[in-house]
Order: sequence, then structure tokens, then C-alpha cells
Amino acid sequence: MTQVNPRLPMPMAGTPGDVSEIDALSINTIRTLSMDAVQAANSGHPGTPMALAPVAYTLWQDHLRFDPADPLWPNRDRFVLSNGHASMLLYSLLFLSEVEAVNTRYETTGRPSVTLDDIRSFRQFGSRCPGHPEYRWTSGVETTTGPLGQGIATSVGMAASARWMGDHFNRDGFEMFDFDVYAICGDGCLMEGISSEAASLAGHLKLSNLCWIYDNNHITIEGHTELAYTDDVATRFLGYGWNVTRVGDANDLDSLNRAMEVFKSTDDRPTLIIVDSHIGWGSPHKQDTSAAHGEALGLEEIALTKKFYNWPSEEPFFVPEGVKERFQEKMGARGAGLRSDWFARYEKYKAAHPEMAAQLYAMQHRELPENWDAGLDDFPADEKGMASRVSSGKVLNAVAEHVPWMVGGAADLSPSTKTRLEFDGAGDFQSPDWGGSYGGNNMHFGIREHGMAAFCNGMATCKIRPFGSTFFIFSDYARGSVRLSALMELPVVYIFTHDSIGLGEDGPTHQPIEQLASLRAMPGLLTMRPCDANEVLECWRVVMPMQREPVAFALSRQNLPTLDRNKYAPASGCANGAYVLADCDGTPEVILMATGSEVHLCLEAHERLIADGIASRVVSMPCWELFERQSADYRESVLPDAVDARVAVEQAATFGWERYTGRDGAIVGMTTFGASAPIAALQEDFGFEPDNVVASAMAQIERVRGQ
Repeated sequence: MTQVNPRLPMPMAGTPGDVSEIDALSINTIRTLSMDAVQAANSGHPGTPMALAPVAYTLWQDHLRFDPADPLWPNRDRFVLSNGHASMLLYSLLFLSEVEAVNTRYETTGRPSVTLDDIRSFRQFGSRCPGHPEYRWTSGVETTTGPLGQGIATSVGMAASARWMGDHFNRDGFEMFDFDVYAICGDGCLMEGISSEAASLAGHLKLSNLCWIYDNNHITIEGHTELAYTDDVATRFLGYGWNVTRVGDANDLDSLNRAMEVFKSTDDRPTLIIVDSHIGWGSPHKQDTSAAHGEALGLEEIALTKKFYNWPSEEPFFVPEGVKERFQEKMGARGAGLRSDWFARYEKYKAAHPEMAAQLYAMQHRELPENWDAGLDDFPADEKGMASRVSSGKVLNAVAEHVPWMVGGAADLSPSTKTRLEFDGAGDFQSPDWGGSYGGNNMHFGIREHGMAAFCNGMATCKIRPFGSTFFIFSDYARGSVRLSALMELPVVYIFTHDSIGLGEDGPTHQPIEQLASLRAMPGLLTMRPCDANEVLECWRVVMPMQREPVAFALSRQNLPTLDRNKYAPASGCANGAYVLADCDGTPEVILMATGSEVHLCLEAHERLIADGIASRVVSMPCWELFERQSADYRESVLPDAVDARVAVEQAATFGWERYTGRDGAIVGMTTFGASAPIAALQEDFGFEPDNVVASAMAQIERVRGQ
């Protein structure tokens, strides 16, 4: 092994002979780039990238199966930086390994994902190096991280995807998928509750292709972790069914390599590598302090630290000759060879298994099979009807039968949310040790709503089409991960049932009130509350072709009549978000608008108004977000400005409806939490009856006439 130049002592464990000069130089380049970028921004976290540079470097150079020239190669290993505040660690790696940028058509562009100018403008507007890593914004970032715990939880979905894809696509002589997933995390990630949900599920599923590297640095923003965190982490993860190993010094490359080899040789459980590190390693005055964790070191401190490294230049953002070449010699060459072999194998796979190859291509490009909607037939009119959770379950099964990579389940509630896939061959995703198969389409998430949503995000980054379900009230438990679905533009389908006080006796703890308004406030998320079985079907028709938008369905527990579409407008109007369902001759005097079960209440009121000679219109509004995307002319045709008398009806918080009713319009909604009682008593007590809607409509008409 090349000896280190004695004039350039490197901060590694043991003697200078432990590491080659170029590897030590490369590790310190990661450190100095991180220091300089945080200093230039006067914002960020230099300490963790400095401490973890040897860990990440060893992983990338000696183990990660990744081709910088094609960062979307389907069978690449995934790397997740869960402690996203250490983002400069990842940006330095992307820059030094010369990862190429990819466009929205999944094509490499020939330009770097991260340039030195991006690093110079770290945390500034337009830089590909934002404060925390962002999926879709910076090629090579496998998932958005920042909210602690999200990255490691998402990595569980990625590891499960590798298992599912391997079971589904691999054939004798054609191992198309066997990738591993590595995630670096810190104390904050493991303190967050989502890490427990995710680690428990990963251990149960025996995802031996999953490795978490825990940066055990004993520091949080407030100070030493002993202020609030004294867990025996090793015992905790042994209890989850993980393999646990330890590296006593983050600078000990030999021990790091041995630990990662232990992971790769473990075939019956996930692995946690506990790495002891010192935050801000090499900084003379700021080791083991929160300042090194959350603020720039300062020019004097940087100068002293670089002197400690015997850094060869005082120039900021200096990249020594040979460092980039070292990345190409090791990780780049290894990744290019593996990628080339994979695509050569894929060409033979296409000839031997053309149908499976076509599926693989379509899935990787977020396309649908040509016959994906073959089983979607309109529901006949039925006064009794069915709950929208039931009709959705029927549609979901019809769709998933023709989209083999549609995988999902419930947080222990599939009998209630009606999300179990029942078609032949669906099966359960389960470890073979528990008598299951990794090729099943039905996930059992357990009572882990937050972990379920993050798991779905992980599957979506791997191009599986995931869905997760629970009661609507528990969307609050999943919200952090749902927000990241929207931020990352991942086409996850969230199926939330028991959507209103209509669930009855379970009472206010289970009756969602503010959840609709809350999800509608989230940018990038489509919230759909259909009124009958055919609106459910049409909403699914809209959702499935979408490649970059998550959707939240709000579905009823109680039966909803299936409307006679010969009498009322076709449900295809759902594609516009809102449409005129029932109308009058000429210009209406009052507009009644609603979503979900309350549409039927408006129809009853409409019939009474029409019978009394009052010109009334009913507008069904299953998706506000889609309606807002329509042209001004279309929106005017549905809700004409000239009609000022308006009534909105929804068994939820009234917040937001003013957009459509106007300041003086009426909103029949919830201004308190619900109550425990049969549905009929609740509807009467809270005013969800035709008489109240009619009275509200007449009051609106009188107000306008008075004006």
C-alpha cells in the first residue's frame, strides 16, 4: 500500500501506513469542501460531514454498486443520507465522483449533477446543493431527507422493493435485481418514533439487503445526548431482530470495511453498524460541541483545521489533483462494469422473457400496461349503493390485476379499508422464514401509519406503484411522510376511509374533522372525496396515469347510493375536479356544492327546491386541486360569478370553503369535534339534513334578493 507523505500527515486511525495517501487526501477533500461550503453560506452543519467522511468514502469506494455515469441504473445500490443536515457530505461525494445529471425523461444529460459552483453556492437559491438533499432536484439523491428518521424509514421500502423486484423479475440465469440499500443515520433519526416503526418492520421482514450505519457521536443541538437519550441502541436493534456490529473509530477504514463485509455476508436479517465518531473531527476547538453541529466554523477555525490536516492550499474549495480520478478508478470503474453487465443481461432477458422485459421497462419509466383499465366497468344505478371504501376496493383490485407492480396494504386495517388484493396470484409480501414470499402484492404494515407512508415513498422511488391505507383520522400519524410524497412528487396512493362523522359510534377520537382542510393545504397533493361508486371509478382513472403526484382518497364507511347517470351528469366530470351534477333550466338562483356523502344531501335539497320553483344547481367537487387547474372559462361555467347565493355542505371543518361560497355564502359543516352516536342522530344534531340545506339555500336567496 502506498505510504503517506510524512509532510502531509492525515487524520486517520493508527499509523500512516493504514491508508494510502490518495485515499487520505480524498477523505480530507470531502471534509474541506464541507467546511468551505458551510462557511460561504454562513449556514449549515460542517461537523457531521467532517466526522463521517471516512465512513462514506469507504462505503462509496469499496462497496457501493453505483455508476456515476448512469445514476438511475435500475439495479444500483441505494445510498440514503438520513441525517440530511449533513448534506455537504453527499454533495461532496456526488461532485468528486462526477455523477451525471438526469432529466425528467430519465436520460443522462452529459452535465454534472453537482458542480463546484453549486457547492460554492450551497444553500443559495438555484443551487443543486440545497440545505437538505432533495429528490428530483439533485441527481444521485435517492430520497429527500431532512426531517429526521424519514430517510431510514424510506430505506426500508427501498430494500423491500429490491426483494419484490427480484422475486417478480428474476429468472434462471437472469438475476435482474439484487441491490442493497445503505443508510447513514444519527442520534436524531433513532430518537424519532418513525425509526422504531421502520426498524421493527424491517426486522420482521428479514430484509438482509438493508444496512443502517449509525453515527454514534453523542451530540445533538442542545448538547450531549445524555440530556435526553440513554438508549442501549445495540440491544434495542437486537430486539428488533437485526444483526448489530460496531466500529470503535470512524477513521478506522479497515474496521469499516470488515463491518460492511459482515453486512454483505448476513443473509437472514438487516444489519446495524454502530460507528463511534467525533463531530467536527480535526477541528481543534469545536469537537464534541453543538456549535460544530449547527453553524459555520469561522475562517480562523477553518485555517487551524486545514493546518491540522496539513492541507496543501489556503484556497477555499480546493480540489487536489488525483482525487476525482481516484473515484473513477474504484467506484466509477466498478459501477460501470456492473451496469454494462446488467444491460447486456437485459438484452438477453428481452429475447428470453419478452413479456417480463416489457413490464420491467414500463415500470422503470412509470408507464402503465396498455390494458391497465380493462377491468373497469361502470357501476349500475343502485339506491342502496355501497360505501365508497367498498367500491374503491373493487376498482383497486381490477386495476392491480393488470398492473403487476402495484403493491400495498394497510396499517392493520385492510378488512375495514377494503384494500386487500384478492385476485389470483396477488399473495402476501412476507419473509420466506414466515412461510411467505417476497413476490406478494399485499403488504402487512402493522399498526405503523407513519412508517407505512415512508415505506410507500421508498417503494415509489424504486418505481413500484405503492398504496397505503388507514382510517382518515390517522392520516395525522402519517402526515410527515405524506408531505414528503408531495415534496418528492411520488405517485403514492393513500386510501383513507371512515371519512367523516358518518362512522358513528366510535366518536370524536375517530371522526376526522380538520383532516380534509389540512390535506388540501398541502402543495402537490390531490385530495379526492368521491360521492358514489362511479365517481370512485373515475377518480381512479384520473389517478393511475399520473407519474408525479400523490393522491389521498377520503372514502366513506357508510353506503352511498350509486347515482343514475341517465338522470345526472356523467361521473367523467371528476377529471375536472368539479362539475355540474344536477341543474335547472336557465340561470340558477342558488348553487349547492359538496363532496362525498354530502352530495346526496344536496341532491335531496335540490329536488325540493326545484319542486318549489326555485332554480337550483348541484355541483359535485371531488377534487378541489384539479378544479383549480381548469381554465377560467370552465370554472365560470360551473360556478358563475353572477350567482352569489351559494351553500357548501361537508361533514368536516368549514375552513377553505370560503373560496367557493364567497364571504357571505353559507357553509354547512363542522365547527366542533364529533360525538359518539349512531349516524342518524349525528346527522340530525349537526344539521346534515335536507331541511337544513334547503333553509340555508333559501336564506342565501333572500340575502341576494335583499341586496
